[in-house]
Parts: sequence; C-alpha cells; structure tokens
Amino acid sequence: MTAPFRSPDPAGRPETHRGASGRRWGLRIGAVASVLLLAASGVGHAMVTGVESGIGRVDAFKGMSDRPGGGDGLNFLVVGTDGRDKLTGEEKRKYHLGGAPCHCTDTLMLVHLSADRDRASVVSLPRDSYAEVPAHTDAVTGRLRPQHAIKLNAAYAEGGPNLTVRTVEHMTGVHIDHYLEVDFTSFMRSVDAVGGVEICTVRPLRDSYTGLRLPVGKSQLNGGQALQYVRSRHIDGSADLGRMQRQQRFLAALIHKITSSGVLMNPIRFKDVADTMLQSVRADSGFGANDLVDLGQAMRGFTPSSSEFTSVPLGNLAQPVPGVGSTVRWDPVAAPRLFRAIREDRPIAEHHDRKPRATVVDVPPGQIQVQVDNGTDRAGLGAAVAEQLGATGFATVGTPGNSTLGKVGRTVIAYDPRWDRSARSLAAALPGAELRPVPGQGPAMRVTVGRNHTTVKRVRAEEPDPKPGAISAITGDEAVCP
Repeated sequence: MTAPFRSPDPAGRPETHRGASGRRWGLRIGAVASVLLLAASGVGHAMVTGVESGIGRVDAFKGMSDRPGGGDGLNFLVVGTDGRDKLTGEEKRKYHLGGAPCHCTDTLMLVHLSADRDRASVVSLPRDSYAEVPAHTDAVTGRLRPQHAIKLNAAYAEGGPNLTVRTVEHMTGVHIDHYLEVDFTSFMRSVDAVGGVEICTVRPLRDSYTGLRLPVGKSQLNGGQALQYVRSRHIDGSADLGRMQRQQRFLAALIHKITSSGVLMNPIRFKDVADTMLQSVRADSGFGANDLVDLGQAMRGFTPSSSEFTSVPLGNLAQPVPGVGSTVRWDPVAAPRLFRAIREDRPIAEHHDRKPRATVVDVPPGQIQVQVDNGTDRAGLGAAVAEQLGATGFATVGTPGNSTLGKVGRTVIAYDPRWDRSARSLAAALPGAELRPVPGQGPAMRVTVGRNHTTVKRVRAEEPDPKPGAISAITGDEAVCP
C-alpha cells in the first residue's frame, strides 16, 4: 500500500514519506450529529416524544456539587465509545474493526449552542490531555479517591460519565447542560441513513490501520467509509491532532448534508433517521422531548456557516507525567480565553461574510519559506506581494529586490523538486504562476513576480498547524467541499 504522506518538516528536510506505529481507536463524532439532527427537526412534540423515549439513559450528573455557573446558551459534552457489538462480521472485516472493544472513550467534544440558536461551536478536547480528576468515591471499591492526575480519556474508565463530566467542568470552567454518548454502530448507521456524506481532500489519504483510501478531490462516503475517515490517525505525522481536524471537516459536511437534503422537513424520513441514530445513543436523564422541540423550532434555518470548529489551544504536545505517561498540556493563556468565550456565548471563529473563501492547500503556508523578487517595471511590486503572502500565512524570507531573471511576463515559482507539495500550495496563492523546478535549490521557494500578476489569493491548510497561544477556528462553510 502507498505510504502515508506527511507535512514538510519546518527544519527544512525534504517532503519524504514515513510510516506510523501504534494503534488506538479513533475519535467518534456521531453523537454531535445526533444533537444537531434531533434538535433541528422541529417536526412536533408528539413525534419527538416517541423518538426520545428510545434513547438510552445515564445519570451523568448524580451527586454533583460546586459546579460552574451556567452562562448563556446550551452546552453538551459529547463522547464516543468503541462499541461494535451490533456490526456484522463482514462489516468488521471490511472496515478494519477487529479486536475486542474496550468500551472506553477517546472522543470528547464540547458543543455549545448559542442562546439565540444561530451558532454551534464545537471544541475538540484531545484524549491525551493532562487532567486532574476531582476527589470521588470509587464505584468498585467504595473508597474515596483523592484528586489525582490522569489522561482525560481515562476519567471515563475510572468513574464513567459522571466523573468525565466533573473532570471537564473542572478543567474548562464551563457548565455542562447535557451529556451524549455514541458508539461505532450508531455512527455508521446514521451516516447511511442520511444517504452518505461528501468529503474533499487536496491529497490522497491512506491509512493501513483503518483501511482508509481516498483519492484527491471529492469522495462520497458511506457509513463504514466515514468511520474509517474519522478514526484514521496514521495518515501522517499529525496523529491525533490531524484526526481531530478531519473530524471537524466531516461534521461540517454532515451538517451541510442534513440541512440541505430535506430530511429536516420530512417527518417520516426524519423519524427513520432519528430511530437509526438512537439505537446506540445514551444521554443524561434530563435530555427530553421539550429540549428537542425548543431547539428544533430555533434551528430550522441552520447552515454550515452557522457552525464553527476548533481544538483546545495546546502548549506542550508531549509532557511526561510519572505514572500517567506522555500527556498533552493545554496552553495556560489561550485555553482559558477560549472557554471564557464559550461561557460568554461569543463566537470563536472569524466569520467571512464578504471575504472570498480561502483556497484549501496541502501544506500549511507557515511551513513554506518564500523569497520574492520583482520581475516587472512596477516599483515596489515585489515588496507588496511579499507582504500579501505574509498576510495569508507564508513564511517570507529575505528582502525583496529586482529579479535576476530580468523582466518576465509570467510570475515564476522556482522550487526544489523535493518540495513539490509546498510549491503547489504556494502556486494556489499566485494564480497563473509558472512552476519551474530547480534541483538543489533547497526548501525556500523563489518567486519572481511577472507582469501577469493580479492578486494574491487567500489560502489555508487542509490540516493547519496548531500555533502555540492561538485559537485556530474555522466556520463550517470553510470546511465543506466548494
């Protein structure tokens, strides 16, 4: 099988390929879709009452005290488990779902619905996040356990939904209103029920662990293929962080499919889809028909641009903790700022209502070094283009000067063939540019601005690099296929 691609190394090594090791079940996002689909139906109290009675119940808030105060809007904690008991043997083989399920959680998402119900904010919480679980009574031994350090996903194994909610509230300061939990089966059946979901990618995606094989461009995914897509963490060196970004793109595409396919306006089709989704969903006992009806009335006009996605800003990506292992540390300044925005019901992404949509590229612009020269009679053009490339995220280097090529009619991008992915990503920002390979040039791209130059287009990476101290968020309309 073709080896998985990886992003270029910022230290300047060529864009070669490498394998990946280790195996973990991927992040599941079906429950997020359950929230939004069920909330957005608006088909009437009687039907929703019948649907919600089929939800499995869990007492996620029993005995909880000293909780954060509730703010405006509504907050859901969504977790995914690896249950697959209802899948057939053929499905398990086809979609690489062998092995015994651990019935543990390694997906955690905080979903905030704004008070006016015109925005949904989805925050991914890395499963390996350093966490300190509050003191609690052990469900097996009955003994009191003091507060102690763990990885975030271990809170579920140690104390179930209740301890998971308590831990997330302790870490974020956000009051959780409802808890939802979903497994493999529900996710696959839900995607099939809505007729599949369209995903776009700017490079081939390969993962031998999940069996994922997607070509460049658009792909229509059924439930099993969608599960492979959101589980894959061996595509490149981004591992869990890249997987969370792919999950966010998938969820945006699923919202688009649900809101544009007519399922919300057809009571019979809605009930079929909802019944399918609820076969494996568990929710807190307070999540009832009135909540569904109220949310549905408000969310009938929901669109992908109404949603926004981010991951918790990270500080240290590999912090060893004795007795716990390698953990991910949240940024001590940016993470609290993100959760404060959630509590205050403020947007976390910049909404580009009047700006042109950014072109999605393979390599993050911040990893691409660019030297710009002027190949025209227009004084200062090289400096202007360098400034514009810097504004869209490219790492401009050197001082713009006059081109050694003389005057050129067409903008030229000279690049080392070993960095061809970076060159193609840069070319997306310079329409009409000629790509000219120069063996041995090294990692820096050399741009000679020609007379045909008109603009620098906005670009963004398909899987952007997380920047320390920054909240990197996108809206759903940026995540779906153009």
